[in-house]
Amino acid sequence: MGANLILRGSKGSRKRSLLSAYTADLGQLVSRRKATQALRAAGIESALANRAKSEFLANMSHELRTPLHAIIGFAELVNNLDAAEMTSGKPREFAGHISQAGKRLLSVVNDVLNISNIDSGKMSLDVRAHLVQDVVDSAVQLVSARFAERKQMFTAHVAEGLPEFPMDGARIKQVLINLLSNASKFTPDEGKILLIVTSGDNDSVTFAVSDTGRGMTQDEISRAMRPFSQVQSSYARDHEGIGLGLTLARALVLQHGGDFHISSEPRVGTSVVFTLPGRRKTEETSAHDFAGRERRAG
Repeated sequence: MGANLILRGSKGSRKRSLLSAYTADLGQLVSRRKATQALRAAGIESALANRAKSEFLANMSHELRTPLHAIIGFAELVNNLDAAEMTSGKPREFAGHISQAGKRLLSVVNDVLNISNIDSGKMSLDVRAHLVQDVVDSAVQLVSARFAERKQMFTAHVAEGLPEFPMDGARIKQVLINLLSNASKFTPDEGKILLIVTSGDNDSVTFAVSDTGRGMTQDEISRAMRPFSQVQSSYARDHEGIGLGLTLARALVLQHGGDFHISSEPRVGTSVVFTLPGRRKTEETSAHDFAGRERRAG
């Protein structure tokens, strides 16, 4: 009987040993499969990053070289004018083209520096009390020529009686310029663009920019929100820009502690709505808070 007990005990030990070995093998198999999937995901992410890098370099090359060529070309024309031409209107005309190209170049460089500073948490806000109507009027004034040139119908409705609001006026003005410029850029001639500003709960203010432009799919919205990305391929696009307009606008709104949303439908139009919080939340928001929110959103 004692021998039989020992035999049964040996069989039980072998079973436990086999089960343990099977469990270990299964664990290794699962680990290898997870590692393979992680490597595959990393490879896809790396390929996407390389593609984004290539498109960014192509965009930057175009956006930097075009105004530089204009500046150099018109400067050479001024330099080669004879005495008679120097007294004509040519120097003033060429100087205007040089100034326009220089401003375009400065705008590109500023956008890149701004998004870099925000991402690294180095940008601080100069929050002061501003009249919302004044900030809106200042932004509209700078883009109104675009609407007139393309015969686009632009309408702005700002709620009456809005009190002074705490914000970085220059940054929110930049947000509005970016959104209105984008709306004009992707809306056909004689299309419609609308800006509505209303007061919300808890002393917040909401801005909405909508258009009747080409619109975007959900995938295109995601692509447009990535830094240096374009909805169209950089090799086939028909609009200027390095793909920072929406990204920078959203970043500045988030840095204010606000919310930023895009809704769009192809061949119908796009609507961008952002809300700025009242004084208390705005004062508590910093660039580092924005960076943390960006990582969580990503």
